[in-house]
Amino acid sequence: MRTDLTERGTLIIVDVQIDFCPGGALAVDRGDEVVGLINGLSARFAHVVATQDWHPAGHLSFASSHADAAPFSVIELGYGSQTLWPDHCIAGTPGADFHPGLDLTPVDLVIRKGFRPTIDSYSAFFENDRSTPTGLAGYLRERGLTELAFAGLATDFCVAWSAMDAVRCGFSASILMPACRAIDLSGSLEAAVAALKGAGVTVMEELP
Repeated sequence: MRTDLTERGTLIIVDVQIDFCPGGALAVDRGDEVVGLINGLSARFAHVVATQDWHPAGHLSFASSHADAAPFSVIELGYGSQTLWPDHCIAGTPGADFHPGLDLTPVDLVIRKGFRPTIDSYSAFFENDRSTPTGLAGYLRERGLTELAFAGLATDFCVAWSAMDAVRCGFSASILMPACRAIDLSGSLEAAVAALKGAGVTVMEELP
């Protein structure tokens, strides 16, 4: 276990928002359980960043934007395969707010993503075209922050994509599994864990 991770690392809190917690529009099972764990972690990390899904109404990734499309079905768009989601985290609505129990006091920066109407954004670093940056990599590099740890929602989508992109951008990345929860669509969690390990992300089964 990398016990010194909190001393020199940056915690990236991914999408701990009302719509991803029980009762929300795209609820992750037991998603609210990460809140207390993340609060404990963020109080110990030297630096903390949070991401926030921030979609316009009618976003192209919403099933409601496509005639006769069912939520969680998959279509092909110009940038690749896209899972169609229930409408969620619409900018300015209560569902897009951070979970009320999440302590934002230690957070240095909030990265909003998914605000472009025609492209989804799972990763904290890139839109789903894999090339349009959010600006997070530049922020981290300018501050000399190279060792990153990820927690939040959901393990198999936004958390995993963020951690793998961190490695792709030249950062060291760990995913803190106890402080994450997954959607797990048709085995997506198992596939994500395999992809994380294959990409060089450290998958931590215990918290630092």
